[in-house]
Order: sequence, then C-alpha cells, then structure tokens
Amino acid sequence: MLHQLSAQDAQFLYIQTAENLTHVMAVYVYDPSTAPTKKVRFKDIIEHVRSRLHISPVFKRKLYRLPFDIDHPYWVEDQHFDIEAHISHGRLPEPGDWRQFCIHVARHFSKPMDMNRPLWDMYVVEGLDKVAGYGKGSYAILTRVHHSAIDGASAAYFFTALGDMDNKGKPLIEVPPSDWDYGDVPSSSDVMNRAVSSNLSSPVKLANAVLKLTPTLWDAAQKNISGDGEGGGLTVPETRFNGNVSPHKMFDAVSFDLNELKAMRTKVEGATINDVVLTVCSGALRKYLMKHKELPKETLVAVAPVNARKRDGQENTPGNKITAMTVKLWTNIANPLERLEAVRNTTRETKAAKSGLSARIMTDLTQHIPGATMAGVAKILTSERFAPKMSNVFISNVPGPQVPMYMNGAKLTHQYGMAPLGNGMGLFIATPSYNGTMSFAITTDRKIMPDIEFFRECIETAFAQLRDAKPAAGKRKAKAKAAPTKKAEQPKDASVMYRRVSKTPRRAQPNKAK
Repeated sequence: MLHQLSAQDAQFLYIQTAENLTHVMAVYVYDPSTAPTKKVRFKDIIEHVRSRLHISPVFKRKLYRLPFDIDHPYWVEDQHFDIEAHISHGRLPEPGDWRQFCIHVARHFSKPMDMNRPLWDMYVVEGLDKVAGYGKGSYAILTRVHHSAIDGASAAYFFTALGDMDNKGKPLIEVPPSDWDYGDVPSSSDVMNRAVSSNLSSPVKLANAVLKLTPTLWDAAQKNISGDGEGGGLTVPETRFNGNVSPHKMFDAVSFDLNELKAMRTKVEGATINDVVLTVCSGALRKYLMKHKELPKETLVAVAPVNARKRDGQENTPGNKITAMTVKLWTNIANPLERLEAVRNTTRETKAAKSGLSARIMTDLTQHIPGATMAGVAKILTSERFAPKMSNVFISNVPGPQVPMYMNGAKLTHQYGMAPLGNGMGLFIATPSYNGTMSFAITTDRKIMPDIEFFRECIETAFAQLRDAKPAAGKRKAKAKAAPTKKAEQPKDASVMYRRVSKTPRRAQPNKAK
C-alpha cells in the first residue's frame, strides 16, 4: 500500500536547512536505583526498545523522496532496518555538572539526522552523578524524531507507550502487537499519475478552499480595519529573538511543582494553566530584555501550537495535525497579576476564533498547494532574507502522564523537550508536564542568547513573582476548586492512566547551574 505524506508533514521537510533542522528531541532522565539489579546496561535499553517496535510505524519506515520534489514524499519500509544503528551511547565529560549536561544536549540536538533511515534515533548519556537533583548513577536518553513524522500530541503518546507503569516492566499503555503496513515503494507510473493528478487538481482545490474561507477572510478584514482583529493592533516588535539562526543551538531548563502552577491560576478568575505558563514566560522575557535595555514599548507576541486532533484521546496516529494561535504576552505590563488577567482575556478571544486566524487559514490552504511549489516557497520563506516575522517566541504546552514512568526498572525523574528554530524565530520554550512537575525547557541560538543561564534565572524569578503576588484590594479572587482527598483507584486500562491527572504530584527539584 502507498503512504504519501500529507502537505503539513511534508512542510517540515521542505523548510529544513543546514541552520534550521526540523527534528524534535525528548530528554528523559532515569534513576536506576529502582531497577531490580540497581543498574541498567546499554544492551538492556536496546532490548526494551526492540520489544516496543510494534507501538508505532515510525520505527521502521523511511522517506522515499521524489526528484525535484515534484510531489510530496512517500513512507516506505526500510528493508535494511537495524535497531542498533539508531541507538548510540556516550558519557558526560568532566566536570559532569548541569552546565556540561546542557552543552552536551544542545550539541546532540544541533547535529543533522540521517535522512536515509527511519527518522528517529536515541542517544544514551551516562555520568550525570554531579548534576544537582539527579540520583546517583542516573542517565539520560535523548530521543530525536523528525517533525515530518510526529507532532507534539503524537510524540506524547509515542514516548508514553515506550514507558512502563512500574519497575517490573508492565507497559503504561497496552498496545497490542500490530502488523504495520509501512508502505510500498511506488512505481514510476504511480508517482507520475499521482503527481500529475495533484498538480492539475490543486488549483481547483485551492480555489474552492479560498471561496470557502472568503466569509472568514472578509470578517477578519473588517476587524482589522476597526483594530479589533488579529491584524488590527497586533504588531510583532523587532527583538533579538527575530534574528537569523546559526547551526549552534543552546539548551537550558528548570522544573516547577505543577500544584503551585495550578494555584496561581486561581488568583485570576477564569485563568487556565496555559495562561499561567504564558504569563511566566512573559515575565521572564520582560526581565531579560530590560536587563539588556531592549524591552520594546509594544507587547511581545507568541505563537502557540494547538492540537487539532479529537479530544477523546483515541487519535494517536503519527504525523502532524496541528494549527497555531497567536497570543499577545503583555510584556509591557509590570504587575504579574495584571499581566495574567490580560493574557487570560487574550486567550479567551483566541479560543473564540478572534485570533490565530492566519495560521489556521494557511494550514487549510497549504493542503492544496503542489509539492514542487510548496518546496520552492519553503526555501524562500526560510531564507535569511525573506523569513517572515510571525512572532517573537514559540511556546508549546503539551500535557504528559501524571503518574511515575519507568524503563528497564529505572524511574523517569526529569523530562524536557527541544524543538526546531528558524530564521526570524530564534526562541522556543517547551513546557511538558509529568508526574506533578512541569519543566520550562529553552531552545535557542548561541548568537541570539549567549547568556541562556540568565534567561533560565529570569523564568525562576517570574515564577516566584506570580506565585507570591497578592490580589489588589477590592479584586475578587477566583475560588479554587477543592481537590478530592480520596485516593483514585488503579485504572484497569493503562491508557486511562495516561490521560488521568494525578491528584497528589510530588514536588520538583529545580536544577541550578553551578
């Protein structure tokens, strides 16, 4: 059977350059003290992954790209698949502290993937004993997957399905063995027939999509004229984060107690966890730019990816089903509670389809652009000269499992994420949550943010300021919902556990640079 990439999946191939690599990376830290033998060997990790190859077709399928990108590529089975070619091993150099770990992670993320094999790899890093907050003997697994194969939501499922719910090896999500159809190599006639059909029908489909969206476009135009819409009043100020990127990426992160973040949202009625995340990031950006005397008068603007999958949790297939929303961060507001209130109002409008319009329209329209045209346009839009200034920062908030995870008996203690950058967009903050904690993981460029440790400190400061902020006299404080005290029963289906939110999360230990 032929499996052709969707237009959205293919975009991540077309926009990739030497400076802008479009893979994502999960950084998982494990403590082997919970393993039956108190130690996990490299070959144990290989065998564990081998036992889970059935959870996703991503493991064994590779790209079949067409000459001159005359049409979108195909997924085909890798006839020479060798799991040991995808999993490597290394050790943190001395002094083996948090700073060395961040450098090591960033360097691995900055390396190109082998695009001739299935688009994933794992790198096991030992020697983390001197990293504050990590248990003795801890090791990290850095897992990269190309964005053309996976998005944030499907990645969360992918990584969770690799994990266990206990140290005895019981899978966190029961995935029955699957005989995946990885895809056949298309014949020359198949390629030509599909390419011709796609290129001939695309203009008609594109025209139909434009006509269907005309009322929406007209409504947006009216709002822009009045200053109420996404375009009206939403200017993206020029900042250092909108510069061109180099091949040299940087990484840093800090973790917080999820319960504390939940408590912060009750300080402003109707605020959500996502609003709190945006407000903490906003406060950090404000402090950072003020330090450098670069804070613009206009508010900074963020783009936040939005999961376009069904909310029932059953749609976990690989690939990309995402759109995006554009959000004002209100970095020109000093008071953290006033800023949270402003962010809440903005995200409410966004959810009501008052913002983020252009991203959704572009997602719909690109489905009908021929592959060769999209590839050519992508090269222009990702160039240093023509890259658009869509926002100042990307902020992604992907909920994860709120129960402990294990692999080979070792307990997962810390989780971080890294994502692609691009010319005109040199800062990405990923905030995955896990087992009662949420990490703020920073991906940036060495030229854009050489003092990344200071920005991490800015996040810590912004978190503390919002946590300690008191509502002004006369302001109504939102009523916090009482958390149930009864311990939840063990679910029969492990997939339910994946979706359930833990009621008693443990406190995280933020990492400190030495």
